This record gives sequence, structure tokens and C-alpha cells, in this order.
Amino acid sequence: MSTKRLNNKIILAFFLLCAVYGKHLMAQSPIADIPIVKQSQISKEGNLVSFDMELNLHLIEIGKNEMVIITPLLQSNKDSVINESFPPLVVNGPVRDKVMKRQETLTSQNDIDDLKPVGIIRKDRRTPQTYMYHANLPYKSWMKDASLVLITENRGCADCDLGSESKILLARVFQEIIIPPFQLTYIEPAPEPVKARSERHTASLSFQLDRYNLLRDYQNNAVEMDKVEKIIKEIQSNEDLTVTELSIEGFASPEGGFEYNRNLSGNRANSFADFLVTRYQVNRGQMKKISGMGEDWNGLRKIVESSSLAYKNEIIQIIDSVFPPDARDVRLRKISGGEVYQQLLKEFYPQLRRTDYIIGYNVRDFSVDEAKIMIKNNPELLSLNEMYLVAATYPKESKEFKEVFDIAARLYSDDPIAAINSAATEFEIGNFSEALKLLEKVKVDSRAWNNLGVVHAKMGDMKTAKDYFERAISRGDALAKINESILEQIEANQE
Repeated sequence: MSTKRLNNKIILAFFLLCAVYGKHLMAQSPIADIPIVKQSQISKEGNLVSFDMELNLHLIEIGKNEMVIITPLLQSNKDSVINESFPPLVVNGPVRDKVMKRQETLTSQNDIDDLKPVGIIRKDRRTPQTYMYHANLPYKSWMKDASLVLITENRGCADCDLGSESKILLARVFQEIIIPPFQLTYIEPAPEPVKARSERHTASLSFQLDRYNLLRDYQNNAVEMDKVEKIIKEIQSNEDLTVTELSIEGFASPEGGFEYNRNLSGNRANSFADFLVTRYQVNRGQMKKISGMGEDWNGLRKIVESSSLAYKNEIIQIIDSVFPPDARDVRLRKISGGEVYQQLLKEFYPQLRRTDYIIGYNVRDFSVDEAKIMIKNNPELLSLNEMYLVAATYPKESKEFKEVFDIAARLYSDDPIAAINSAATEFEIGNFSEALKLLEKVKVDSRAWNNLGVVHAKMGDMKTAKDYFERAISRGDALAKINESILEQIEANQE
């Protein structure tokens, strides 16, 4: 009987038991409602599907001149027209068996040779009889989602059809593989023994010609001094901070003699230090450095380069190549008959007369609850470890979890741990390209290799992913070992 005629009779019922491991797929089931099948097992290895079952032939009811054809069949669950049969097993009644053997003797063939049976068995009516069935089929992709059906067809003495039936042995031969998620690396940073921080600020203070005494009511000094006051008082009033040092650097514009300007900038730096001591009671003993940096040619080069000033390339060439510095002034005065130099004096040089001050301080440690508030207001006062502990209080899928690691990556842009953790959060939300961008910056760090493997795997580059997993495993990374196994399962499922 053709398999096509039987398809409409197949009903979807039953249960399945399936164990899936790496490259070996196997389904096994004792058949409760099909008495002739004692047990069965189907497996996939490489490009072959192998099927085994133990048949209780003594339970088959068959006449002396009849035969039963038992055919296992795989049928697609998505399209019932798609199916493929294993070789059948033929069971003969005693008379039918004699007839078939007589045919073989006379013609070297019988009337079922075209079925290419796996075996032809004579039914033994007197003793229990079993048969161990084994056959293979080439594996095809549609078999991933297929039922295993057993068809029994009865034929009479004149090869007439006595009826047939089909039973589902397994509703799904190979259960859909559930691939566990890749394991991402999150690194808990070590606590900082001392949370030392520093801030650099600039005060563009004006001084009278050739003078270094600091006057509040001179030009724009009142505004600049108010800015200084705001910064100093904020630090002094913050109980979380302990000022440890302060450095002052004075800069001068290039007009005049080089040595003169260096001394002048030093005197002006000291005037600013005196101002901090007398006005804000800053401890002069904490002032690590008070220096006159002299003429700020580097500063002039930067602002000229970013300007639309005429002859700016010539000005930059003079700054870069003319020595000693006093000779530069001479060359600059000659450009365009002195017109350019006047513009420099008026628009550019005042920006170079400034005082930079660097305040160093230590920050106290914060509890997790305190840090959760601080991350919103003053995240720069938190260590990477404190940020990590804050993030750990939120679910991984939450926006707060990601925000904390984003802040950490921004504030600690040179720290590989911040990049690795932030990349993991980008991966969690499916932003694989951004995760890869972050990890590429730290790809020489072995701690990043597991996450690099995960990202490449998700982006479809299995070869690169495997390479990173193997490199991480060589450094003792347990998560990479798990992920390599997951990668193998994915590759096996794609075969």
C-alpha cells in the first residue's frame, strides 16, 4: 500500500521523550499503545538517521496464507506530503512463506522484491517470537520537525488488500534543541584603597602691565574670582572630600622677553596662592607646586589652529620651527606688515594670560544605598567597584542596570573593566555592534575574550567566536568553556 494513501489516516497524538546532546540527536520511547513494538530508538549521527525497534511478532494476528508488511515512516509535521519510509519488514503466514520461497526457487525473485524489505520472517505460531529491526535513512533538513509513524499493511493470498493502519510512534522525532544562553563576563572591580581624585580649573585673571598684584576690580577679575570662590567653597563644604594638595600654574602671553615672562608668570601664580590662603584659608602647606610656566606657545598654537585667522599656517610654522622663542615675536611682527600681530595681541594673547589650579582630594567610601543616590548626582565620586555594586541591585534587563555601566564606561574610559562590563550590557539589549566596538578597544585583555566570543557568535562569525573562546579557555576562563559547548550545540543543530 502506498505511503501517500496512508497519510490522510495519520492522526497527531502521543507523547515524546527526547534527549539531545551536542552532535548526537536521539529519541527513545517504550510504545504503550502499540503492543507489537516493545521499544524503539531513533538517532541522528552525521548525515544518517538510524532507527531501531524490538517487535513482538507473536502478537501479530495473521492467516496461514497472509502477509503483514510493517513500515516505519518519517513524515514532516509542517507538510504531510513530505515523508520518507524506512525499509519494511515482511511477516508471512506459514503457507504464504512456502509460496514465496517456491517463487524464489523458480524465478530467483518473489512478488515483494520491489519493496526492498529489511527482512522476510515466517510467523511462528507456537513460541514467542521477537525481531530486532534496524535501518537507516539519509538525513534531510525537514526531518528536524517530523513524526515517526508505524504502518502495518495486511495482504491476502492473492495479494489482495485486507486493510492497514498507521500509528504515531513519536509525535516529534527530534525535539527542538533548546540552546542555553551564552554566559557573559561581568567583572567586579577591586575596591580602591584610596579614592584619590583631582580637578583642573582655569582662572583667566587680568593683571596690570608688568604687575603681579591681583586686583578684584580690575577688568573681568570679579567674575573670575566668583567662579573660583564657587569651586573652592563647594569642595571645602563637601564632607565627603578631604583636600590633599593644590597645584598652581601661571601662564603668560608671548609678547616681551621669554625669561621676563617666566618670572612674571611665577609671581602671578604666587599672588593667586596668597589670594586662596587669605580669602579661603587654604593651607599653603598643601600647595604641592606653585610654578610660572612662562609663555604659553602651545596654547597659542591650539587657538590659532582652530581659528579662521589669515596666515594661520605661517603662524603655526613659526611657532613650530623658530628658536629661541624670542625670535618668534620678531617673525610674527613681520607678517602682513604687522597687521596680523596686532590681531594676535588683541584677540588671542589675552586668552593665554591665565592661572590654572589643580585641586587634589580623597573621597570617602560610600555604602550601596549612598552610592545609588550619588550615581545620579556626583558619579565622579564613585569608584568602579561602588558602581558595580549599585548595578548589582538592579535586574540585568532593567534600564537602570545598563545606565550604571554606561556611566562607568564614560567616566573610566581608559579602564578595560568598565569597557567589558558596558559591552555586556549592550549585548543584553541586542546592541551587538556597539558591544563589539567597546570590546575592540580592549581586545588585547584576556578578560574580554569570552565576551568577544559571545558577540562574534551572535553576529554569525562562528570561527572567530570559537577562536576567542579557545583563547579564553587557555587562560582558565570557565565561562568560555561553557560557551564553547553552547557554540558546538548551535553548529550541530544547523547541520
